[in-house]
Amino acid sequence: MMPSVALSLLAGDYAVCRLSPTDPIPAWAAGDGFVSISRSDEELSILRRAERAPSDVRQDAGWACLKLQGPFAFDETGIVLSVIAPLSTAGLGIFVVSTFDGDHILVKRAELDRAEALPREAGHRL
Repeated sequence: MMPSVALSLLAGDYAVCRLSPTDPIPAWAAGDGFVSISRSDEELSILRRAERAPSDVRQDAGWACLKLQGPFAFDETGIVLSVIAPLSTAGLGIFVVSTFDGDHILVKRAELDRAEALPREAGHRL
């Protein structure tokens, strides 16, 4: 049986920004709202509230952020899958970011109504 998860919608619209892998973390990455910074050999990705992302930075904006209310144990399985499965099955694009205590699922703002209804239908709480 899949777990029932409580989700909350975070305020604001979010943007996923891409910088060069050697760029320093910019000052605009800080501020209110959920922020995630990841660096790989290919890129520096910054997820943050869209109003703080400069227009001259490569970005994909228009995301809404649903927070899975944790914390969840690292060995607890099926948490994220139970929420993203109905979204993915319905054809919604998703972007998942995990932190030490929880998970965040981003969906395009234009799909938010469906992205809230589908988890409810699967037994989750918003």
